[in-house]
Amino acid sequence: MEENNPKIVNSPLITLILTFAGLTILMSMYITIPLTATWISEFSINETEAIWLSSAFSLCYAFSSLIYGPLSDRLGRKVFLVSGITFLTLITILCAFVKNYELLLILRILQAAGASAFVPISLVYIADVLPPENRLKTLGFVSSSFLIASVVAQVFSVLVEDALGWNYIFLLLGAFYLITTILTIFCLPKEKRVVQDISIFESFINIKNLFLNRSLCISFLISLMLLFSLIGMYTILGTYLAEAPFHFTNDQILTVRGIGLISVVTSLFASNITKKFGVNRSVRGSLLIASLSLFLMGISQSPLLSILFSLFFVACIALLVPVNISLINKNGAAQRGTAILFNAFILFVGASFGPMLATLLMEQTNSFISLTIFSIILLIGFVGAIFLD
Repeated sequence: MEENNPKIVNSPLITLILTFAGLTILMSMYITIPLTATWISEFSINETEAIWLSSAFSLCYAFSSLIYGPLSDRLGRKVFLVSGITFLTLITILCAFVKNYELLLILRILQAAGASAFVPISLVYIADVLPPENRLKTLGFVSSSFLIASVVAQVFSVLVEDALGWNYIFLLLGAFYLITTILTIFCLPKEKRVVQDISIFESFINIKNLFLNRSLCISFLISLMLLFSLIGMYTILGTYLAEAPFHFTNDQILTVRGIGLISVVTSLFASNITKKFGVNRSVRGSLLIASLSLFLMGISQSPLLSILFSLFFVACIALLVPVNISLINKNGAAQRGTAILFNAFILFVGASFGPMLATLLMEQTNSFISLTIFSIILLIGFVGAIFLD
């Protein structure tokens, strides 16, 4: 039995709303990256505890995404979009008034639970409501917003913290989420969906079927590496540029973070690039260039070349995100909702452990070894991509 929406969907409006939502919601994940020193000073904690304010969000986001996949397949997408953004709005505003580390950590976990009920499901929602010819373009815009968030959030948090204090970071984000809540309720149409005959429990059990598909497994492997390497690189970046031979100031490092926005626009051209080179070649080429860029960044003694290699790296990750999601949408077939949400789980598991590994490597080794290890991890992804169908 199908629930049909007779209205003609407004693709540009849906794209705009979901892109704005993706940008602002994913900012919550990244705002803590440049604030480690602030948390240490504010709550009298160590660096590992400060990193957990980011990693706990990513882990909870990942596991919540895994839960919401089968539920959204069964109950529909928009109900989770509305409930997720509403809950996120309330929790984010509460974060601004926290006075101790433990409570902020709990609220960060709750933030992730709300965020993961919106962002990953929005990717499946795109396939449910938009005509096929508009889907990859919209996926490109929305996916680019996820990556733009990784840069904008860091600049945003530093500027707001310097001007007003860290509390206002959460207040301003709460205002953005309130706007998104209103837009979601009144402007996003309810999706056309097929009411499934299987139970929710069976939907969870059927997750195992995803691993019977070789192409899906390779896509999941690639997803694991994307935010893992992106956030890992940005975690390393501050120390890397501050130490010899560069000796960048904090303002210069902030500028370099901001310049990363130039590369993120690559995701907007995902459709054109894959039409020219093919999906599989685009995936393999991006992984190989990203791997080489990190390695060359590590050995470079020139600040200009190091920044250039970082831009190549970010551009490749930006292209891979929407292309990989489109592959999963195609190969997931009847389980595409669960596949996309499981992919979000994998993606943000990587986002959780990327900064942890980067911090550990920087404590035990140096920037060159740290960047080289991340380069090798991406090279493993390239080898896996060779076996894509």
